[in-house]
Amino acid sequence: MSGHSPRFVLLVWWITCLIWSSVWLFIKIGVRDVPPATFASVRLVLALTVLLPVLAWQGQRLPRRPRDWVLVGTTGFLLLGLNYAFVFWGAQYITSGLNAVLQAAQPAFGLLIAHVLLDDERFTAWQVAGLLLGVIGVGVIFADQLHVTGSAAFWGCLAVTAAALCVALGYVIVKKHGTHLRPIELTTGQMIAGLAPLLAIMFTYEGNPLAVRWTTPAIVSLVYLAIAGSVIAFWLNYWLLKRIGATKLLAMSLVEPLIAVLLGAIVLREALPAGTLVGGACILASTWMVLAPRRPLPSS
Repeated sequence: MSGHSPRFVLLVWWITCLIWSSVWLFIKIGVRDVPPATFASVRLVLALTVLLPVLAWQGQRLPRRPRDWVLVGTTGFLLLGLNYAFVFWGAQYITSGLNAVLQAAQPAFGLLIAHVLLDDERFTAWQVAGLLLGVIGVGVIFADQLHVTGSAAFWGCLAVTAAALCVALGYVIVKKHGTHLRPIELTTGQMIAGLAPLLAIMFTYEGNPLAVRWTTPAIVSLVYLAIAGSVIAFWLNYWLLKRIGATKLLAMSLVEPLIAVLLGAIVLREALPAGTLVGGACILASTWMVLAPRRPLPSS
């Protein structure tokens, strides 16, 4: 785990954050033509067609111990099964801005769960203040989209919040029990575990994926999401998790909405929200506070 300078690790953090931020742009392009569960399922299938041959070429195997498969299966179900299912379902009833704000709760959940489960990730008052500032920044950017009307929107909010909790819990569990596993083992095993519920949703609600009209933009988006957004981004996530911990890793979800808004303005010519400048400043300050925390709070 040693041998890498803090600057190099921080650079990898920002590269990974940029990849995750661009994912929303390509999802938006892809689901214009392809149903969401179908799109997500085929994305994982394509990613596995890359990862499994790489494993074989390197002479490596998937986890062999039953306890490792319990870990991989549980976290894969949380991160790729329940997470995607909750996000896609909830997104039908709430605005994308509200979705982004609720997703920004990931590091807050991670902070609390890690404080309980991980001895080396006790939270600090400085980190708590940073996370609050980041959530406020995301809220400022999407202030005009935070309205909730009707019971469906309420349940949509609950679903997206549950997705954020699943992500935080999944990464903390991996940090506690799975650091002995290589990133490619974790990524491949979790995709296999997470694919099952997505396929069930796809065939139940969207039908045969071969009957879908796969346009060129959808195919390009699919390839990018499978290679960059699944294979590379997940591998980098687990590389970082061993070096900086769950809380700092999950802090990406504060920065991702800001970069996603900027990419949408540049690529899709979407209008920038009025609060982008102020909210962005809050998010960047928040990121610095979380990645460079002060003295931890005394344990009781």
